[in-house]
Parts: sequence; structure tokens; C-alpha cells
Amino acid sequence: MFTLEKAAQIFPNTRSADEVPAITARFRLLSAEDQLALIWYAYLEMGTTITIAAPGAARMQFAEPVLQQIKAMDFQAQSQVMCDLANRTDTAIGRTYANWSVNIKLGFWYQLGQWMAAGLVAPIPEGYQLSANAAAVLNSVKAVEQGQQITLLRNFVVDMGYDPAKGEGQRVMEPVVAPTPEELRKKVFIEGVINPTVNAYMDRLNANDFDALIDLFLVDGALQPPFQKPIVGREAILRFFREDCQNLRLLPERGYAEPTEGDYTQIKVTGKVQTPWFGAGIGMNVAWRFLLNPEGKIYFVAIDLLASPAELLKLAR
Repeated sequence: MFTLEKAAQIFPNTRSADEVPAITARFRLLSAEDQLALIWYAYLEMGTTITIAAPGAARMQFAEPVLQQIKAMDFQAQSQVMCDLANRTDTAIGRTYANWSVNIKLGFWYQLGQWMAAGLVAPIPEGYQLSANAAAVLNSVKAVEQGQQITLLRNFVVDMGYDPAKGEGQRVMEPVVAPTPEELRKKVFIEGVINPTVNAYMDRLNANDFDALIDLFLVDGALQPPFQKPIVGREAILRFFREDCQNLRLLPERGYAEPTEGDYTQIKVTGKVQTPWFGAGIGMNVAWRFLLNPEGKIYFVAIDLLASPAELLKLAR
């Protein structure tokens, strides 16, 4: 009988991008000033190679009051707000920020960056030099591939602000996008895998059809996002889909399936995931590791950010 811990060990030779949690941990050890400066430098560096999409109006309506409040402040007060967010100081803005979804947070920093460039928000002080540690982290960010850079930028901003509930409070979600009508949905093709559950997982997530997607899971099923603990139970997984997975584009390429104990089936698929935040040419190299029960329901699925593009082609048993 599979346990969650045992399920997480399927396809143990999958090489994930361990640089990402390592760089994230080093970033969190930096001072607030260095964290903020590094974010801006990373935006500038990434802007030359990665297209950052402007945030949608619906997404930004939740951040707009705070943004306007910051815009009306003098430069010193603006700098203090940003430092307070990086320091996770207990402030009204910090509590509001902590309850936003990841996409709202990314949109917030994107807008501040636009206003910094326009001179409306306090810029990085002229002549400012990153500390040696911050410069080393920035160089590490530059050295990894673009899909990993996307993940790092997300990691840098996601835990800022002050959350007294440490993640247990109510999240402010973006408006839930209506599912794509059936007649407009494009079906995925996965070389080497013909499995209705896996195909439906990809197709329904691509269509933002989260209510139908969650029906593929067992009641006690689990999903493990990259570098995170498993999310257990349909209700929690559905919340994750709605908060973190809207408008993703899954591009599975190839995979293979094999039977395992108890008439379960384990399936590994590799491909790319594109996010609404970055240009269509940029995708994260990922693997999906599925464990299906004898009836074809998902007991466990892990999403791994792969160490290198070469991992997309490594499907030897």
C-alpha cells in the first residue's frame, strides 16, 4: 500500500534544479536593502532576455489602493514601505501584501518598477553598490536558465510582508477566470503516453477548468509543487489551482508509464510550463510524476523544476 512519503519517491532519478532553493535561501539571508536592490537589478537583467508581461487590470484591482497610497508618499516614506515589506515588519501594508496571491504580488512589484523608472517612486540611490553577498546571489541568478530565473523572482517576493497566520489566513485571490469553452480547447499530445487521466489533467488545467480538474484526484490525493511540501486533499489542491495556476500553459512533450505495486500506475511526463507573466518563448522545464490508483484516479502528482533542458530528454527507465 502506498503512503504519501513512498509515493513521493517514484522516479527517483529525476534531477530537479536544486540551485533554486539554494539561491532562494541565500537571498533571504541578505539585508532588506540588498534584497530590494537585487530584485530591481534582476528585473533589469532579466528584462534584456525575458519579456515581462504587463499585469492585467482585474489582477491589479486588489493592489491598486496600496499602490496609490505609496505613490502619494515622499521618497523616504516609499523606501521605508519597501524595506518594511522585505523585513516582514508588522504594518498595515505588510498585512495586506501578505494576503495577496502570488500573481498580485508580482504585479505590485512590476508596477513599482515601472514607477521607479518613471521617477514616481524612490529609485535605487545613485552610486549604490550591492554588497559582496548580494552581488554573488545576483550572479547566481544570471547563471541559471531562464525558467529557473522566473521561479527565483517569484520566490524573492512571495514571502515578503507580514502574515501573522503564516499562510493559514485567507488569501486574496484574483478573480477566477471562466473555463475555456470545450469547443475552443486544444488537446495535448504526449509522445509515449496514452492515458486519459494524465491527458485530462493537462487539458483541464490549460482550460482553467479547475472544478473538473479536481475530480481527477482521490479525496485524499496530493499534489507537490516544486520545492514545497505536498498539498493534501481536494479542497486544499483546488485552492492551490485557483490561487497559483490560472492561465498557465502546460506543454507536455513525452513520457512513459509503467505498472507498480497494487495495480497502481506510475507515469512520468516532461515538457514545459509557460506562465502569464513572461513571454510565450520562455518556459520552465518541468517533469510531472503521477501515481494513479487502479481506477485511474490521481493519488499523487509531483511537479519538478528540472535541473537542465537535457533532463527533458532523459526518460530511460
